[in-house]
Formats: sequence, structure tokens, C-alpha cells
Amino acid sequence: MAMFGIALFFGLLLCGLAIRANSRFRREDRLPMQWWLTGDVTWSAPRVLALSFIPALAIGVLAINAALAMNLQPRPGQEGMVLPGLIGTGLLFLVVQHLHFWLIEKTLHRGDG
Repeated sequence: MAMFGIALFFGLLLCGLAIRANSRFRREDRLPMQWWLTGDVTWSAPRVLALSFIPALAIGVLAINAALAMNLQPRPGQEGMVLPGLIGTGLLFLVVQHLHFWLIEKTLHRGDG
């Protein structure tokens, strides 16, 4: 049950950050979603879709990981890695979401968005 609690915590945290970012980027109709190596935006999405993509993906991945952790036995010797793996996955999604916000902010200030 703790696995679903951790997955829920990260899901709610990511949703809260997306809601906060929605108010920060409220003047923009579309936000960049992908950049080329030169920094040029290759495609964008409507603001709500762009901000909800990472939380939706994270909720799905974390829920599947939590369900698998509760229903399947880990390999011998890896029993202690399930909880840190789930927390690491949640933290990775937080880092990716912050990176996405930073790239959006940088692009909008540059005027390419």
C-alpha cells in the first residue's frame, strides 16, 4: 500500500507543479514541446496539453510500477531495491518536468515560442 501512496504523492506533486506553471504561462496559447540541438523549437502543443503531458505519463508509469511491486515478487537479492526504484522514478519525472519548464521559459524569453 505504501507503493501506491508514494506514486500518489509524486502524481499530486507533478500535477500541482503543472497547475502552477499553467498560471505562469497563461499568456501563451501554445508551448514548445521539443527542441532541436540548435535550440530551435521543432513542435509545440496547446498549453494545457503541454503542461499535462509529463504528469499524465508519470501517473501511468508510477501506477504500473506500484501495481507490479505489489503483485510480483522481486528477483532474489533485489527485494530492497523496489522502494528506492519507485522513488527514483518519481524524482526523475520531477527533474524532467523542471527541465521542461526551464526550456519553455528560456525559449519564451528568447522570443522563439
